[in-house]
Amino acid sequence: MTSPDELEREHTLSTATTRYDELRMRDALSSVREHADGTPLNREEALEMLALSEVVIRKAGYGRQAMVRSAREAGASWTQIGLALGSSKQAAWEAHSRWLESGSL
Repeated sequence: MTSPDELEREHTLSTATTRYDELRMRDALSSVREHADGTPLNREEALEMLALSEVVIRKAGYGRQAMVRSAREAGASWTQIGLALGSSKQAAWEAHSRWLESGSL
């Protein structure tokens, strides 16, 4: 079994998303009876897809926080950042502060 930590070192956000989408599509097509060539995922592939979903979430989160930092450096207010994230300024600030405190720079 491959863990998210192993896959995170192996993949970029783009390659993790591509592989996840390949597995997800094959899984979806295998459940449609009319689609004869949709091979169901085996256990290892299902677990890989699950681990890849965690990798995508992690990498997207890193990118999100880096973009928040860039927006702040460009002069954006927390109100503007919250709006861009679909949250309040307080929620945006708190999430970014927690990320900074965790040492994820």
